[in-house]
Amino acid sequence: MPSDVLKTPAAPARPGPPAEPRGRRANPWLTLVAVAFGLFMVGLDGSVVSIANPEIGRDLRASTADLQWVTNSYLLALAAALILGGKLGDRFGRRTFYLVGVAGFTVASVAIGLAGSIEGVIAFRALQGFFGALLMPNTLGLLRAVFPPRKFGMAVGIWAMVSSVSTALGPIVGGLLVEHVTWESVFYINVPIGVLALAFSGAVLPQSKNTAAAREKFDIPGVVLLALGLLAVVFGVIKGETWGWTSAGTLGAIGAGVVLLLLFGRYETRVAHPLLPMRLFRNPALTIGTVITALNFFVLLGVIFFVMLYLQNVRGFTPVEAGVRTLPLSLASVVASPLGAALTERFGPRLTMPLGMVLQAAACFALLGWGADSSYAAMWPPFIALGLGVGMVMASSSDAVVGNAPVTDGGVAGGLQATALQVGGALGTSVLVSLISSRVGSTLTGELTSAGVPADAAHGLGEAKDAVAMGVAPVSGEMPERLGYAVAEGSHQAFMNGVHTAALVSGVLCVLGAVLAAAGVRRAPGTPRH
Repeated sequence: MPSDVLKTPAAPARPGPPAEPRGRRANPWLTLVAVAFGLFMVGLDGSVVSIANPEIGRDLRASTADLQWVTNSYLLALAAALILGGKLGDRFGRRTFYLVGVAGFTVASVAIGLAGSIEGVIAFRALQGFFGALLMPNTLGLLRAVFPPRKFGMAVGIWAMVSSVSTALGPIVGGLLVEHVTWESVFYINVPIGVLALAFSGAVLPQSKNTAAAREKFDIPGVVLLALGLLAVVFGVIKGETWGWTSAGTLGAIGAGVVLLLLFGRYETRVAHPLLPMRLFRNPALTIGTVITALNFFVLLGVIFFVMLYLQNVRGFTPVEAGVRTLPLSLASVVASPLGAALTERFGPRLTMPLGMVLQAAACFALLGWGADSSYAAMWPPFIALGLGVGMVMASSSDAVVGNAPVTDGGVAGGLQATALQVGGALGTSVLVSLISSRVGSTLTGELTSAGVPADAAHGLGEAKDAVAMGVAPVSGEMPERLGYAVAEGSHQAFMNGVHTAALVSGVLCVLGAVLAAAGVRRAPGTPRH
């Protein structure tokens, strides 16, 4: 299929798109629609799988540890390869590696449904994560190459909207498919999306790459150091919840990862053609945008995780009912992403990043007023505030990271942004769940006693703290009705204690993020990005 190549100049100046493709490939908005298909597929898949995990466990006789690896294998492969995927796109063609990523992600999705064993599901989930890493950073790299500076912020806002909406729709779509079809259909749904993405993208995407990079030596040692470092850090974060954050295994894995990443950074300053140019971090807006991107998804994925536990296990809603009740979050992010992009374009990220973090802080602090039987009137305002904040920060931080990188490094910057997003999300889920577990463990016995459970029984039920930390009350059929009611009341209150602790920590982090963005991002509106 013929393609027009956008040959990105090596000079750091940022003119408009550097070539003149013709016909439909000259339309940057068609490029935006094309990359939205792949982005939607990855975002949807990331959140539907958690709904399917219980059915996967029952059907394939998988243990809890096995089910954790269904998620973790994907996350590890994705995090380790994102910057590599962006670099490959910059060097050999962003359109090429975007299409390879879409095709591979689709085929791996089919393989997961056909695997027939939990080992096969885990292996193909890792492969799916690798192809997702080829796809995601090149979505931003393609947009960076085709949109002129004055319109790039709005394009990123729509990109952020697609990402937020697909993630938020996952529980609803996953719940419907698991309830009415099979768990395999959660993965098969990627087939029509992937086929449509390949057909449309092949027809409209222009090729873009850094032609100067094709003559450079590829940074193999940098690839190895970065991949091993990210694998170790993310593995340590994932296992910290079960091993304990102060255990030798957790500290050893995270420590080894940090050392490898420091070695990677030192090596990248000494090599002629680095995988991740350290000069990118000389731009304060890009550096802070990377940190805020990680914090944004720390809060989003961590809060959504325990909110879904609350809605399903404490309030008793089905996955679909719980997903519908979080729709205000999705709708708010739809509004906030283009709004945040427009405000960023006019006033700069120094306004929109802190504003988005303040909205998220307000949402987290509002959760402190939730109880085990709160009405929906207490739920939707923080959902809206969270959606507005996440959408605004997503647009402004993506613009700060990718928009402040040279066009030649658009894919690498997209990979950096996507890596921050994935590592932040992994940290959010693991750290906040660990905080909830710790708080439940310290308050469960007292809450059970306060609810009317006899002291001996309350101490015995303390062994069920892991279930309570997931919002599940350890009520058995043999319990007298009055005792069962007291156990449920005390367990749910202990869980809410944990939720309040997690919400308070998240809110404080958002305030710190707002201060960092306000103090550190100095780019004035209209200043050219280099």
